[in-house]
Amino acid sequence: MTIADAHNEYPTTFALRRLSKSKFLSGLQCHKRLYLEMHQPALATPPDASTQAILDMGTEIGVLAQQRFRGGVLVKSGFRQREAAIAETAALLQDPMIPAIFEGAFEYDGVLVRVDILERVQNGEGGSSSWRLIEVKSSTRVKDVHLDDLSIQSHVVRGAGLRLDATCLMHIDTGYLYRGGEVDLQTLFSIEDVSEAVSDRRGSVPERLATMKVLLLESKAPRIEPDQHCHTPYECPFWAHCTKDKPQRWIYHLPGKKEIVSQLVRRGIVTIDDIPDDTRLSDVQRKVKDNVEWVSSELGRILRSLSYPIHHLDAETVMLALPRFPFMRPYQSLPVQWSNHIELESGEVAHQEFLHGEASDPRKRWVESLIESLGETGSIVVYSAYEESLIRQLAETFPEFNSTFKAIMKRLWDLLSVIKNHYYHPAFNGSYSIKSVLPAVVPSLGYDDLAIQAGGQAAAEYYRMVFVESDWVEQAGIREALLRYCERDTLAMVELRRVLGEKADRHI
Repeated sequence: MTIADAHNEYPTTFALRRLSKSKFLSGLQCHKRLYLEMHQPALATPPDASTQAILDMGTEIGVLAQQRFRGGVLVKSGFRQREAAIAETAALLQDPMIPAIFEGAFEYDGVLVRVDILERVQNGEGGSSSWRLIEVKSSTRVKDVHLDDLSIQSHVVRGAGLRLDATCLMHIDTGYLYRGGEVDLQTLFSIEDVSEAVSDRRGSVPERLATMKVLLLESKAPRIEPDQHCHTPYECPFWAHCTKDKPQRWIYHLPGKKEIVSQLVRRGIVTIDDIPDDTRLSDVQRKVKDNVEWVSSELGRILRSLSYPIHHLDAETVMLALPRFPFMRPYQSLPVQWSNHIELESGEVAHQEFLHGEASDPRKRWVESLIESLGETGSIVVYSAYEESLIRQLAETFPEFNSTFKAIMKRLWDLLSVIKNHYYHPAFNGSYSIKSVLPAVVPSLGYDDLAIQAGGQAAAEYYRMVFVESDWVEQAGIREALLRYCERDTLAMVELRRVLGEKADRHI
């Protein structure tokens, strides 16, 4: 069926299939995703707290970016008020005194777009204006998906009759160092002219749109197998739906680089158990295929190398796109919380914790309280190298603690690397995240009973508690949830060490 046939045969249905730039990008990722978003959106998995926090940050950055264009005017009509938004935009375009338009609405070729920023560049012949189209992103660099985003926007805006002098991407510049006072928006944001790259992609937009519109008229979604494209450039919200009937040991559950998975799929291999024994696999992939518990002969000796008192440390941070405290850069890790379970040689375990609950710089208090808790003796168990990198960063900020930090880093002991090299359980399913490891090794302990269950969610909730929420009851609830989450991470390390020690003793 051609696009003309579609218009003639299904005029009403076709009108309902108006696309947006986000739907166009979904269609570029996967035609099945686009079809489901248009016809069966209820099948999508809602964004989790971490993903929603990223979306909210993008909205906040978009509003902040508008402040860089003084005198700019926002199109007030909402995203569901199509005709009103288009009319309001058209009126603003005709006013030569308006230097910039925010959230301008344009429709062309069956696609409706809202443009982050349209900046009036100059007066052309006959008093007409030319414009600079600017898309705002909370990312720190230009990505391919941004160029696709701009290609559909510029296609629609040009088709609607505007003359574009440039197509640009406005993003965060991590080189900006905030020194206090008002944020320098000219330095915080970087604007890159990507007109040439966008022009190269814009030529293929009409054909791609025509294909998408035709497929949306089909009676059912196209048959497309889940693959690597489901995770690039974004996680597809229909992953759970599309994989619900796959076997438990489906080949795509094999961890590591997916090139080997693609090769195996081309050979007709469906499950991990079907992988031929002579296939070259990584160490982790081999353990997943073998699907048996494995304990290294060295595990017991390594666990016994720790010295008392044994500290178990977890640090929580937030990464703010907009720096709020002097001598911070965008997205720099800001430490706000720590938990420390301290095991004495007698077997007694004590717990200490810190959570900064105010909208002030937490770094100095965080550092001083942690140094006091860790003392000068004993191993410090962590799970990953994150705490070490954070301490190194803080050593640059607070050189007066440099010698203390160096002594602390010498005491760090990474439980994650020990488990990776010396233990495997089939329930890991190839993941060494503590969220996967803990319930496999210590079934009585997990995260399901907690209000906060992941680091991204913790960061989002901390931001809400300190910078958004004003109700003290709600703040208290978030605070308690944050404390319990961080405490669980360090208790998990205590219990993992204990159970792994027992397993090592049984395998001597």
